[in-house]
Amino acid sequence: MASIDNTDHEKSAGPQGQAGDEAEVRAATEAALLDAFGGILGMVETTVPGLIFVVIYTVNHDIKSSALAALGLSVVLGVVRLARRDTLKHAFSGVFGIAFGALFAMMSGNAKNFYLPGMLYTLGLGVAYVVSALAGFPLLGLILGPVFKENLSWRTRNPGRLRAYTKASWAWGLILLAKSAILFPLYWWGNATQLGWVKVALGIPPFLLSVYLTWIFLVKAPAPIDVIAEMEAAEQERKAEKERAKADETSAGQTVK
Repeated sequence: MASIDNTDHEKSAGPQGQAGDEAEVRAATEAALLDAFGGILGMVETTVPGLIFVVIYTVNHDIKSSALAALGLSVVLGVVRLARRDTLKHAFSGVFGIAFGALFAMMSGNAKNFYLPGMLYTLGLGVAYVVSALAGFPLLGLILGPVFKENLSWRTRNPGRLRAYTKASWAWGLILLAKSAILFPLYWWGNATQLGWVKVALGIPPFLLSVYLTWIFLVKAPAPIDVIAEMEAAEQERKAEKERAKADETSAGQTVK
């Protein structure tokens, strides 16, 4: 009877345990995506400075004042990042991108060049995602692997996550390339105001779609292998073996005496 009761208890607890594991995976995936891509503030950093630029330029058609206003806002957002003790990557990447665009626009005298560095980055990133997925070494796995503490274990030990990272990298690549296919014709044949407003409109929705698809692929994938925990456990085991060996030597010495 005892064995039957234990079996019944395990069966009843099983679905609850599985649901708990799924909830943990979902929570860990959400946290990892927010950490890797900068969260809500990251979306603000990539969209609002460009919005400030196009609004001011639409009003006064002055490249310098528009660029400096966008750069000033970007610096403020970077300071907010530092005050919140976010990673330096998130704090400075937006500032450098806006600074480069502002400098390029003012030096060239062409307001459209404010957006060109970001457009080239988007195009290059889209190509990198696609090429890495084709090569079997998806870029998204390289980005998120350390965040999940799985490093590269997804590539050799966890084929389900390799497939998920490959699908997600394809999604990011195709979405970014589609965005580039809209923006570059405007850069060549449109005016700065048209390009600015379209770029602002295409700032957040493609990003959210990419993040959502990534989340869908990863929550359905096997759980990550925590190689950091494995390394720590192995190190603890080595220390325990040394302590046991030392204890055996001490015991053997006392026996001889």
